[in-house]
Amino acid sequence: MSNRAELPFSLTIEVRDTCLCLFVQRAARAMARRFDEALRPLGLTNGQFSLLMSLNRPEPAGIKSVAALLGMDRTTLTANLKPLERRGLVKGLVDEADRRSRLLVLTPSGRSLLVRAVPIWRREHAAMERKLPEGRADALRADLAALS
Repeated sequence: MSNRAELPFSLTIEVRDTCLCLFVQRAARAMARRFDEALRPLGLTNGQFSLLMSLNRPEPAGIKSVAALLGMDRTTLTANLKPLERRGLVKGLVDEADRRSRLLVLTPSGRSLLVRAVPIWRREHAAMERKLPEGRADALRADLAALS
C-alpha cells in the first residue's frame, strides 16, 4: 500500500482548464510583459506606471489609499516607491494632520514622465482591447472588479 495520496492527472487537467485564478494570472503576466516592453524606453515598468498614475491627483495621497487602489499591502507599496523616490519621480511628505503618516506626491519630473508614458499606455491599451470581442472590455472590467 502506498503512502502517496491519490492525485489523478485528471485533476491537473481540471485545474488547467477551469481555474479562474490561473487564467487571470496568465493574462495578467502576458499583459504586464507587453506593457513592460512598451514602457521600457522610459525606464518604467507597468507597475511603476500604475503607481505614478495613482498619484496623479489634485491633493497628496496617503499610503493607505494608494495601496488600496493598487490592491497591494502597504509594505509592498513602500518597497515599490523606493526606486521612484530615488529617481526623483515621487516625493514623500509628512502628513501635518497625522505626523506619523506620509503623503505621496508626484514631482515635476514624475509628472513629465507620465505625460510621455500616457501615449504609450493608450496605444498598448487600445491594442489589448482590440483582442477582445466588441463590447467585452467593459464586461471584463466589471467581471474583474466583482472578483477584487
